[in-house]
Amino acid sequence: MSEATPHAGEGSAPNERTRYIRVAVDLTAVEREFDYSIPADLVASVRVGTIVRVPLHGRSVRGWVVDDDVVPDAAVGRVLAISKVVGAGPPADVLDLCRWTAHRWAGRPVALYRAASPPNAVREPWPEVGALAADAGSNESRVEVIAWPPAADRRDLIAEHIAADGSTLVLTTERRLGGLVRDLERRGHRVLVLRSDPDDAARTRAWSAARRGGVVVVGGRTAVWAPVPDLESVVVLDEGDEALQEERAPTWHARDVAIERARRVGALVVLVAPVPSPEAAAASTRDVVRPDGSVERGGWPQVDVVDLREEPPGNGLLSDALARTLHQVIDRGDRAVCVLNRKGRAKLLTCLTCSTVAGCERCGSAVVEGEDAALVCPRCALPRPRICLACLGTKLRSSRLGIQKLRDSLAALLPRTEIAWLDASVDDPGTAPVVVGTEAALHRVDARFVAFLDLDQELFAPRVRAAQQAAALIARAARGVGARARGGRLLLQTRTPEHDVVAFARSADPEPLMRAERERRELLSFPPAGAVAELVGESGAVEQTVLALRRDFRVIGPSEQGAGSSALVFASDPDALADALAVAQPLGRAAGRLRVAVDPPRV
Repeated sequence: MSEATPHAGEGSAPNERTRYIRVAVDLTAVEREFDYSIPADLVASVRVGTIVRVPLHGRSVRGWVVDDDVVPDAAVGRVLAISKVVGAGPPADVLDLCRWTAHRWAGRPVALYRAASPPNAVREPWPEVGALAADAGSNESRVEVIAWPPAADRRDLIAEHIAADGSTLVLTTERRLGGLVRDLERRGHRVLVLRSDPDDAARTRAWSAARRGGVVVVGGRTAVWAPVPDLESVVVLDEGDEALQEERAPTWHARDVAIERARRVGALVVLVAPVPSPEAAAASTRDVVRPDGSVERGGWPQVDVVDLREEPPGNGLLSDALARTLHQVIDRGDRAVCVLNRKGRAKLLTCLTCSTVAGCERCGSAVVEGEDAALVCPRCALPRPRICLACLGTKLRSSRLGIQKLRDSLAALLPRTEIAWLDASVDDPGTAPVVVGTEAALHRVDARFVAFLDLDQELFAPRVRAAQQAAALIARAARGVGARARGGRLLLQTRTPEHDVVAFARSADPEPLMRAERERRELLSFPPAGAVAELVGESGAVEQTVLALRRDFRVIGPSEQGAGSSALVFASDPDALADALAVAQPLGRAAGRLRVAVDPPRV
């Protein structure tokens, strides 16, 4: 129900045929919905989801029709009429899904209405699709999880789960979709691409065509809002990838939205990843599916592991194995990528005696120096004495090397070879045979060899999902270099070769890592074993929100962060957290700027 009806001058004259609608205006700061009447000449063009322009306090603003045939809150004589019909917008079922998502991730639905709308106006009437949608919701939804090796061909796997009748959504973070689209078209499917790369006109045409149903929609996370009327199947590739989660609030995850959308209409959801996430495994309605051993082993490149503890003193990250392999790759005329993530990474403390990384005995994160020279875990806050758990040594050193300095060191190692460096700020590394860069290089450089020069920066990052994210990074590199049969090769340099992630890359068996990740989440009460929200903003706003939540939930903080503060809120399940945030968040925002991130990936 809206709280008020806009009033600016005289409203439309009431008559027995007047129809009233409720409109959500396209203003992020305005949470209220308003009632309007429809002029007689526009009645046939308006339905739930239609995008309209309405008068609001002397301005003309865009909005979405979110309810039809309403009883206006204000006196009929004060209800204004809509100014015009802009075009088609999200269908009613997608609008309702947007509202559910906004509540679940503690955000405002307007941002989701935008994501679910076409970039340009669509003035063609909605096609007649009643027959296609007649069976919607007649079957029970199923969620299948498939552990698929990264360098194995996924085209047959995807094609196997395309609906014979109705529409299928294929969500992927891959930037190059041409091969997948051509393969599906060769198999007789009508394919539409919905992602941010094409221009607005192309995206609008694809959005409009999806309304007819009987299509395969391929795209990134926003493809989950495609306006298909006959959804039968959703395939989510690399379901745990961070790119499937929105960075801005509400921080919705396309995998979870897809599961909810499929549940409402009885569609099949297939979640695919080299290492399925605990969230995917918890949502599955059957055991995780794995291919046979030959496919699993054949779907990986050659993986070599270097134990940096055994390297001669003074070598640093330039191990003998790295030098030998780089020479071999260059002599073959292939390209090599050396990955070193320096941006936003904490220094690692290593033992001066045995070179073991100083880690937390409880959750496995790298520890940092706290007060009085003691060590403390930034992930679970467990303190401990300044000793090495492996050899009981007391001398620890910090190590960190940037990619530009590393390039200089490699240039000395490979004096006649051009070496480029690349991070998110560099557009083009050129054609240099060796590229040193952050993980951005994995997205932008084709290579047959990838070396992770200091994998421990990923394995011991002070984040709950560090192991899962490190495994995803290795899997992305493995897909890029290709399978062993094609000459693909990975080199992992670490001081912890027994780590679950390293063992996964060596064995191609995801089960031990899945089990370890599930146990870690349960220990720390992170999803799917619980729900968590990060509050960041002005100190007064965070404190007011925490005050409203602390009585019923576990809260860590507030603690200083920049010019403001932050806190973590833990709940037993996402519904309880969403309901509580719906009450507490407005109280906090009344005291200042506040951002709420539900299920944040990098905490």
